Amino acid sequence: MRVSVVLCIHTLDRYDDFTEAVESVRAQTYDDVELVLVSDGSDAVFEQFRTDFGEDDDATLVKLAENRGLLEARNAGAEAASGDVVAFLDDDAIAAPDWIERLVAGYEKRDAIAVGGKMTPEWVAGKPDFLPAEFYWLVGVTHRGFGPDGDMDAAGEVRNTFGSNISFRRDVFLELGGFDTNIGGRQGDANLQGGETELCARLREEYTEGVWYVPEAEVAHKVFEYRTEISWLLDRAFWQGYSKRAMEVLVPESGSEERGFLSLLAGRFLPMRLRKLVSGPNRERLLKCMMLLVFTGVVGVGYLYGGIKYSRLFMDGSDR
Repeated sequence: MRVSVVLCIHTLDRYDDFTEAVESVRAQTYDDVELVLVSDGSDAVFEQFRTDFGEDDDATLVKLAENRGLLEARNAGAEAASGDVVAFLDDDAIAAPDWIERLVAGYEKRDAIAVGGKMTPEWVAGKPDFLPAEFYWLVGVTHRGFGPDGDMDAAGEVRNTFGSNISFRRDVFLELGGFDTNIGGRQGDANLQGGETELCARLREEYTEGVWYVPEAEVAHKVFEYRTEISWLLDRAFWQGYSKRAMEVLVPESGSEERGFLSLLAGRFLPMRLRKLVSGPNRERLLKCMMLLVFTGVVGVGYLYGGIKYSRLFMDGSDR
């Protein structure tokens, strides 16, 4: 089984991180791997590709004429790929050496049509003491409560994994039309997120099957300093809540996993944290309890705002 790994970049600003991501793919224990490197509208990036990878047999280089955004760049990479499976990795991520081997095992053992793995944090500027593990998803990391029955260390079917650690049988991906490139741009809405959520909702609707989650297939996500600032996290929480509600409007039945997570949050994780705080009070436990409530509230406000805005769009018929 040949696996094509698509990595996209549109500027040289983070090229060193991009190169680290590429090298992590080259260091895989699995042999039959193709690198598909996509320059999203940058002549300078593509020239750097040609210098660094132009003579490599395992690299396919793709250039978009103009900056089209991550989802369209990924679609272009998948179309140019030659693998049986197309996997996606971000330019600020590092794949574990056995990442692809673990993904392939999911396809071979489960006859899966899509397989994804766990995102782990690489705290570039240190781990913030106020961020609860239940909200690691704000920084693109697999959170407490994700996975089958809320167990992030258990394999099983989920709606989707993070877009930096997800793969599909290429023929299935292309048959579905890839990522909806309107996500993040629908109605000029640059704050709408969740391309993999929308695609995997269509996947489940078409094939009655979700993504097979393999927790051992790990990818580390670099959490830069600015992503640990409270102001950035609160802004992220608001727009994530907004996006989740918008997805429910645009893709009916896409919110079941979020509702399940909210039940776990209220019924299991918050009571657990409060018990620990009472039995052994300290500053970090108090901060995490407080921020868990704050982030939940901010996500809720964003969710309500998204519902109001997108309901009005559909009532006006302006999205048709």
